[in-house]
Amino acid sequence: MTEQELKINIEKALEEIRPFLQSDGGDISLISIENGKSVTVQLQGACVGCSVNQMTLKSGVEMTIKKYAPQIERVINLEA
Repeated sequence: MTEQELKINIEKALEEIRPFLQSDGGDISLISIENGKSVTVQLQGACVGCSVNQMTLKSGVEMTIKKYAPQIERVINLEA
C-alpha cells in the first residue's frame, strides 16, 4: 500500500467513526502517519475533556483504523 493509499484508507476509517464522535459533540482529525505504522490523531470538542476518550481511542478509533489499514500498529492522540 502506498503512502497515499494508506492516508486515504485512514481517512475512510475516520469518516466511519466521525458521526459517533459528532453525536456526542466531538470530532477527530488526522495529524500524521509515521513510518506507515503509527497514526497520530487529535480528538476535538467534547472528546478533549471526556473521561472515556482513551477507551474511545483504543476500542473505537484504533480498531476502525486497523480494519482499513491492518499494518498500523498504534494510534496516538495528540493532546490539545
